[in-house]
Amino acid sequence: MTDNNDMRLPDFVLPDLYKHHLVIVNEPSVYNKVEEKTVVSDTKEPEFLGNNQKKITILVSDKEAVFVNDQALQFLSAILTACKLNLGDVAIVNLANHPLSYPAIKEWLTPKYMILFDIEASLIRMPFKLPLYQVQLYDQCSLLFAPSFHTMMGDSREAKLEKSKLWLSLKNMFNL
Repeated sequence: MTDNNDMRLPDFVLPDLYKHHLVIVNEPSVYNKVEEKTVVSDTKEPEFLGNNQKKITILVSDKEAVFVNDQALQFLSAILTACKLNLGDVAIVNLANHPLSYPAIKEWLTPKYMILFDIEASLIRMPFKLPLYQVQLYDQCSLLFAPSFHTMMGDSREAKLEKSKLWLSLKNMFNL
């Protein structure tokens, strides 16, 4: 009798077992017979900034930052302070570094609120699209889609208008 930890599956079985989570790298192997795919990774727990104490997930997509750049973080901190929240209350996830689907986000972070900055609903496999600044309850989570941070930064008339739209939506979302 062999130990179960020593059990090894034949190479040809693995691609069938991991159809949706296997990424083939261009290495010579028996797997080259399988079509090469890039798949959204839902296989490991996401990394996030914050402590997620109040189950508020903030999704961003910034290829240049680990989570969010310094200027955007300052802006986010000011928004959170206005909502009587802080970084400890939220989980900031950068989808550019760790792509996730909505079901994976729901499972790992269990958000009650989700704010998505410059993220299309299809990117996280949402079954619908919402207009910007509309607070929508879905799957026991309040969702809010907002434009990118750079549209709200600065003192231009357009930036102030976008900030005020975001503020009105956040007041509605958090009953302020």
